[in-house]
Amino acid sequence: QVQLEESGGGLVQPGGSLRLSCAASGSIFSLGYMGWYRQAPGKERALIATITSGGTIDYRDSAEGRFTISRDNRKNTVYLQMDSLKPEDTPIYFCHARAVPAWGQSWGNYWGQGTQVTVSS
Repeated sequence: QVQLEESGGGLVQPGGSLRLSCAASGSIFSLGYMGWYRQAPGKERALIATITSGGTIDYRDSAEGRFTISRDNRKNTVYLQMDSLKPEDTPIYFCHARAVPAWGQSWGNYWGQGTQVTVSS
């Protein structure tokens, strides 16, 4: 089974920066694209950005040019650098990955448990 563990969330002042990390571990035969989502209370989970193992990146509007996704394939880790943070950037951030856990199995969707980011003075 593939596990995703996020880290790096916390409290930051408006205008500040945070870097989120998400490490994939467990049984991983193949790791496909990885991405970051965020979800505010009462709202749907929204995609921020994805990155393939080859480094192709897709940003959605929610990234607003302030967020940067990157990936270290040797560590099976994806990062989200968040700059110029605003109070509305406060939801829970989730890591997502497409992966094959073992030879002969199908691609599956895997999620981290989420990490809270709070932007407040």
